[in-house]
Amino acid sequence: MVKHNKYRFFLPLLTFFACLSMQAQALADTTWPLEQRRPYNAKIQEVNKLAYQPLTKAQTPWRICVLVPHLKDAYWIGIDYGLVSRAKQLGIALELFEAGSYYGKTKQLEQLNYCMTNDFDAILLGTVDPLLMNHYQGQISKPIIALVNRLDSPLVTTRIGVNWYQMGWHAGDYIRRTAGNKAARLALLTGPEKLGGSAWVEQGIMAALQGTQVTISSNRHADNNRDLYRDQLYHLLGDHQPDYILGSAVAIEAAIGALAQQATPANIALVSSYLSPATLRGLYRHKVAFSSDDQVILQGRLAIEITVRELEGEGPFGDIGPKIKTLTPDNIEIKKLTGSLAPADFYPIYRVDAPSASRQP
Repeated sequence: MVKHNKYRFFLPLLTFFACLSMQAQALADTTWPLEQRRPYNAKIQEVNKLAYQPLTKAQTPWRICVLVPHLKDAYWIGIDYGLVSRAKQLGIALELFEAGSYYGKTKQLEQLNYCMTNDFDAILLGTVDPLLMNHYQGQISKPIIALVNRLDSPLVTTRIGVNWYQMGWHAGDYIRRTAGNKAARLALLTGPEKLGGSAWVEQGIMAALQGTQVTISSNRHADNNRDLYRDQLYHLLGDHQPDYILGSAVAIEAAIGALAQQATPANIALVSSYLSPATLRGLYRHKVAFSSDDQVILQGRLAIEITVRELEGEGPFGDIGPKIKTLTPDNIEIKKLTGSLAPADFYPIYRVDAPSASRQP
């Protein structure tokens, strides 16, 4: 039997997280590779590559209000890290509020009203519901930019993020390629039903699997909570053993643990629709077969950049964001993941104060 150093899977990750903060800082000083997508807010889009030159400073210490669904997982914590680090670099103020979950629509509407009626110049809205603006009764008096999630409103013409249909398509395409012409069963745990990006993720998966012999053996929805997913996996694995489980990073994290506890480990390929530290560890250990990566740090940084640019007179940017990366155990390049995950020692920050210089009238 070949003996393995028990730390060998952790060393690349420790190096990655130790260097990430310094490398992510360098993002602010280089050209950022981005994508501009058209038509705006559409499921099927054409893509143009951009070499984006970041700002060196803001003209005034703007105040930006940020609303997000929650800060319960690595995805939104990475967004927060990008927002906060770029706000500090540009010398602007930021205040962030979380709705608590994707089922916190009432709370987010209250937070939106607070942002609209207090001393903020613009609002970055990571919505819990694509139709949230239909339920807002107040006056829209400030620019709103969609953050990550689709926001359906004629008043919102810029969104920072990626195409979630494509996030699902890439994950489904991995299954299509590895299943080949064989029959296979796929269980889905993609997140809250029809909220966030889960609906388009599922549509992208289905599109990629058209014409294959892959069948959906189970499709379960829950808020992104590991305990909820553990319960779902308990019932799922008690019912049948699929060939693939495709889910949110939180679901896949729970699946790693659930499979490890089985007396007879099942040969189930785990596929994540986005990246987290735990799914990255899973990729290194060959416990996760595939993950999409939409570079959340870069998304957060870009959201601040675009908001400042629009406040300083530039027109709408439409759909703009990073390119989706596709990761497997065989193609991980740590040096290319600097825009992907917050440093291991980062804790959510809800407020950034601008320098003491007075604001322009």
